[in-house]
Amino acid sequence: MRRNPAGYAGPLMDDEMIELVVSDAREHMGKAVEHTQAEFGAIRTGRATPALVEHLKVDYYGTESELRQLAGFSVPEARLLVVSPYDKSSLGAIEKTLQGSDLGITPSNDGTVIRLAFPVPTEQRRKELVKVVKQKAEEGRVSVRNLRRTARQELESMQKEGELSTDELERVEKDLDKLTQDHVAAIDRLLTHKEQELLEI
Repeated sequence: MRRNPAGYAGPLMDDEMIELVVSDAREHMGKAVEHTQAEFGAIRTGRATPALVEHLKVDYYGTESELRQLAGFSVPEARLLVVSPYDKSSLGAIEKTLQGSDLGITPSNDGTVIRLAFPVPTEQRRKELVKVVKQKAEEGRVSVRNLRRTARQELESMQKEGELSTDELERVEKDLDKLTQDHVAAIDRLLTHKEQELLEI
């Protein structure tokens, strides 16, 4: 039997402890993949996507709100993003936020909606962005591997305390390795997709 991790009441059996360590690693690895995906979403490909603007903070009557809470989005063409405010009185505040953002695009406001026309990025710019996404992917992989290392250390200390046999440790480490490979492969798939997106003209 082993002392409980924070937040768990009652005694835990060794099997439960092992499952806890593995499921904790699985959950955090999943979050590392999601974080990488969100980072990719914020990188401009020249294609219009709400992900580029939906998290921008708009000062609306003295309250900071995310743009996605104030407006809907549509993409009628590959390089055109239309922002439709739910409340027309927020149009000016939204336009000001978009102008002040690092998008580098001048919004066009017709009094009802705001249009953002995305230029085609140059070949050099696309290559720079590919380097950025590769770096973000590597950061994601490192996070996943660090989580495996942390889980391993916990399991190895359980083994030293006699709560886990060598055979069990080997079996669980294999499970952890498989988990790690699956999550790294998920990041690699996201990277391949993003690179293709960036290099498309």
